[in-house]
Amino acid sequence: MSFSSIKKYLDQPVENTPLIIFRIAFGLLIFLESFGAILLGWVKRVFIDPEFTFTFIGFEWLQPLPGFGMYVYFGLMGILGLSIMVGFYYRFSLGLFTLMWWGVYLMQKTSYNNHYYLLMLLCFMMLVVPAHRNASCDIRQKHVLPATTCPRWCIEIFKWQLLIVFTYAAIAKLYPGWLHGDFISLSFSGKAHYPLVGNLLQQKWLQQLVIFGGIAYDLTIIPMMYWARTRKFGVVVSVAFHLFNSVVFGIGIFPFLMIASLVLFFPLETWQSRIPGYTSENVDNHHQTPRYFCRILAVYFIIQLWLPLRHYFIPGDVFITEEGHRMAWRMMLRSKYGWTSFKLVNKKTGESWIVYPKEHLTEKQAHRMAGHPDMIWQFTRYLAKKYSKQGIRELEIYVNSNAYLNRTRFSPFIDPNVDMLSVKWNRFGHNDWIIGQLTMNNEQ
Repeated sequence: MSFSSIKKYLDQPVENTPLIIFRIAFGLLIFLESFGAILLGWVKRVFIDPEFTFTFIGFEWLQPLPGFGMYVYFGLMGILGLSIMVGFYYRFSLGLFTLMWWGVYLMQKTSYNNHYYLLMLLCFMMLVVPAHRNASCDIRQKHVLPATTCPRWCIEIFKWQLLIVFTYAAIAKLYPGWLHGDFISLSFSGKAHYPLVGNLLQQKWLQQLVIFGGIAYDLTIIPMMYWARTRKFGVVVSVAFHLFNSVVFGIGIFPFLMIASLVLFFPLETWQSRIPGYTSENVDNHHQTPRYFCRILAVYFIIQLWLPLRHYFIPGDVFITEEGHRMAWRMMLRSKYGWTSFKLVNKKTGESWIVYPKEHLTEKQAHRMAGHPDMIWQFTRYLAKKYSKQGIRELEIYVNSNAYLNRTRFSPFIDPNVDMLSVKWNRFGHNDWIIGQLTMNNEQ
């Protein structure tokens, strides 16, 4: 198939109703996510309470706003969500929200979630599609010409992205910790107190259904939604699946965002009259996608296909090293915890002392850092700067660690003989001071 024929297929005009409905749901969910983060205390716990924030390495300059600044920050994002929903200065509102959400994503990784990364990608996609050319304030204010169609690629790119997400999520589950039920049994045992469903979650048959049903769902849901004969069944299964995840795992707007995305798989011409402000007359349905943009899309999806595979080219087990874990759709796979202490040595005097993470970090930060080498490396830099301000400028820092993965453990986790201030972080390869080895935990 030639590039010209592919471009011709992607340029075909299709009904834009699904895109309009998704824009409305997308904006509403952004609003709920932003203000929910304030009202439920997430902003306070993640950005205001900590004295030190774990940013993505290389973005240390990106720090939370002081005082009540982060409340204002998230409040503005919520308002932008409403603007996106109604199509009011759509591209400006979405562009500003995308930049701000990018900031939130890079500013902290204590609460890292693949779903936050997905929201960022969806923002980029919504930014390039004409989702404001029907049922929007921009049309009423004559900022854009109305249209009842859009090029096929405007719908397909969302489907392709979801296909990548769910396929790699299924592949990631094909490891013993998931297949043997270690993660699910551990996770569900901590939810026995849940009203109505707590006792049900302890049942082995339900756990087995979640284990193998999760893999089956991830592998089949997008093909099921593509095929007209199974589409309605796919909707029923998807709604049940995501509502279950919302109740049991409490993962924010993600389940509802995935339910809203189902609309993109339906030819919804019959829904036109149900959208307030839907335009059917005096429209501009001429669409021509530049060739360079098709190439940009190709590069984007090649990158999306590569990122989840990169850990296979890095020595070591990704469950231990975490190298290649992020941005790879390795979702809800393991329970990881441990303990860490830091031995600081004053090179001038030879004096040494022990620092414990909870002296400087919140409980969640200390818990997350114990299993993430990059965060341990960052924390040693934080300690060095802190003691430098106290006049101790020549330090060595050694790490004593032990971490557990599901019902296995690796010990020690970090080479205790390596001065962490003497090593650099390898962004694209293996950091050989990560030495954890999986062994059975006899204390289970």
